[in-house]
Amino acid sequence: MPPAEILDLSARALSEAIAARKLSCLELMTACLDRIAALNPRHNAIVSMRPREALLAEAREADAALARGERRGPLHGVPFAVKDTAALKGFPMTKGSPLLRDFMPEADSLMVERIRAAGVIFIGKTNVPEFALGSQTTNPIFGATRNAYDPALTSGGSSGGAAVALALRMLPLADGSDYGGSLRNPAGWNNVYGFRPSFGRVPNDSPDLWLPSLSVLGPMARDIDDLELLFSILAGPDPRAPLALDGPALAGGDFDPRGKRIAWLGDFGGALPFEPGVLDVAKSALKVFEDMGVEVEEARIDFSFEELWSAFLAIRHWQIGASLIGFYNDPAKRAQLKSAAIYEVEGGRKLSAFDISRASETRSRWSLAIAKLFGEYDAFALPTAQVFAFDVDTLWPREIAGRAMRSYHEWMQCVIPATMAGAPTIALPAGFDARGRAMGLQLAGPPRGDGALLQLARAYDLRTRWPERMKPVGPFNN
Repeated sequence: MPPAEILDLSARALSEAIAARKLSCLELMTACLDRIAALNPRHNAIVSMRPREALLAEAREADAALARGERRGPLHGVPFAVKDTAALKGFPMTKGSPLLRDFMPEADSLMVERIRAAGVIFIGKTNVPEFALGSQTTNPIFGATRNAYDPALTSGGSSGGAAVALALRMLPLADGSDYGGSLRNPAGWNNVYGFRPSFGRVPNDSPDLWLPSLSVLGPMARDIDDLELLFSILAGPDPRAPLALDGPALAGGDFDPRGKRIAWLGDFGGALPFEPGVLDVAKSALKVFEDMGVEVEEARIDFSFEELWSAFLAIRHWQIGASLIGFYNDPAKRAQLKSAAIYEVEGGRKLSAFDISRASETRSRWSLAIAKLFGEYDAFALPTAQVFAFDVDTLWPREIAGRAMRSYHEWMQCVIPATMAGAPTIALPAGFDARGRAMGLQLAGPPRGDGALLQLARAYDLRTRWPERMKPVGPFNN
């Protein structure tokens, strides 16, 4: 099988071919490494890679294990790179910061344990912004990750390396994390799928087990079948995560979406500015749902978006600032923190416990407003970003449609409604503008309604097949 044909296969198809001995782990690893060698110097998606010969040797050993009748899991011998915010034993975990350049974790994170148990071969890490702050994957250690469709543009972030590696067929699957769009934004800008599950669905090891972060872990893939495959590996309870949920029931198979209802939230009655063309691409994706018999209606929520944003800022200052305060308190280390990190810490230092409580109450009222919306609709929809991918050398947009942005992440406000409601949310490839820039559509469902949301997404995927239809242009015949 030609290498380009191998790399176009889904993760599930690769897994089945390896299990049936129709494709060797060595052939797959060789194809992936050749693709990475051809494209990664330009796009910079994968970092901290192991030496080629070591990876080929591990692939040969995986083939030998199969010959002995030992299949280690559903992803036996499949190459995988972990986001550089997760601990992977034997690899640096830099988080894109010079302060952690040489940090080597002593053990896998809980999520990585599950991926390892599925039988993968770890090849490296995927690139992230410094401390995963901001939706522009660039950092002082590894530099910028460039968009899969136009290397002059940003990949988005913070799961930018993961999205680009997927889109360029360097890897068949990727993990990501999402606080303020870190899965959704880069998926939308690179024409792949990214799934932010319900809180607790994918357990996370955190210093605080009882006050859940707004951040969640989730899968990324080029189709819904693969997304569900990785999700089934990541999800489910663990005794070390007391707030973890059971894994969801994933129906798969045929699904008739007729009669389902989607609320289109658009620009929140003018509260959110959008670059011209963004809403048009998102609406074109909604037309696909309408053609399948789904009812799409424009909806309004009686809630101040500025109040919701202020509550989000307070919670984020508290949670992100707490994770960085140790670096901030050391003047020598503080000097090495980027401005976004200092912004979060200093914002948190101004808050009282009562401020956090008020922000949480606002979040609770918002969740009740969204629950009311879900009493009438099966999902709500928004674009995955308010702008198209911008120049790779621009840290963040300073204005949108003439409106000034007040912070490094205000231009990503459209992801906040789902985050603050704890709603499982999937980024669907929505299409491209006239300049060839990809955009995505967020589809959010009721909390803990992961399975039903993925069914709706599967129907869209089967109808559109955007990642298959619109591949990045590149030397894919190697």
